[in-house]
Amino acid sequence: MNDLDLISPRHDLPTRRRLLMLAAGVAALSAAAWGLAGPALAQKRKAAATAEVPVDELMKPGPLSELVLGNADAPVTVVEYASMTCGHCAAFHTRVLPKLKEKYIDTGKVRLIMREFPLDNLAAAASMVARCSGEDKTLPLISVLFAKQEEWAFVRTDPRPELFKIAQQAGFTQESFEKCLTDQKLLDDISATRERAADTFGVNATPTFFINGKRMAGAPILEEFDKAFAEIIKS
Repeated sequence: MNDLDLISPRHDLPTRRRLLMLAAGVAALSAAAWGLAGPALAQKRKAAATAEVPVDELMKPGPLSELVLGNADAPVTVVEYASMTCGHCAAFHTRVLPKLKEKYIDTGKVRLIMREFPLDNLAAAASMVARCSGEDKTLPLISVLFAKQEEWAFVRTDPRPELFKIAQQAGFTQESFEKCLTDQKLLDDISATRERAADTFGVNATPTFFINGKRMAGAPILEEFDKAFAEIIKS
């Protein structure tokens, strides 16, 4: 099986009503609400998916600090919108990103900005835990959560114990874990990031990538990034 098999197609958006219900479930930590996490439902949004968005608008700061890999002066900026329960996002982060990092990010050619786009309550919870771990630990914890996605995101029982086991590796106690998941402001900020992506930039699936403002049309595999970058980076 190749990277294309693992990454495409992508997850679509749930309805706004369902997202709000699921977000409320995270804040309340009710067993019933956690049980609602599952496949996303398709929905039409006010903003249609466009081939290109204004870079200045895309790069405006949101309510959360940016999660960045690479140099600020890199000629290419990739903005990724991802959901922590998206299997195709996990495939990108575990199979493609290490190659991109070695070839482009570590060499100063590309900067990657990851933004949250939770498709369900469990994805929102995982994003909250990653943010609560501290800025220096957020991206490493996201990497671990994607690498171990099968262990916590698709369990048939209450996923909190499995998510907590991973959070413990980043220094969480049961108390700090529960406190994080009831942080309403953090949940609101993550939801605002997602809503702006959908309403302003037409993001309607994960993962979605913008390369210097242009929406990536192909599947997120190394060869497609090579093609997109070649138009910008001159050897």
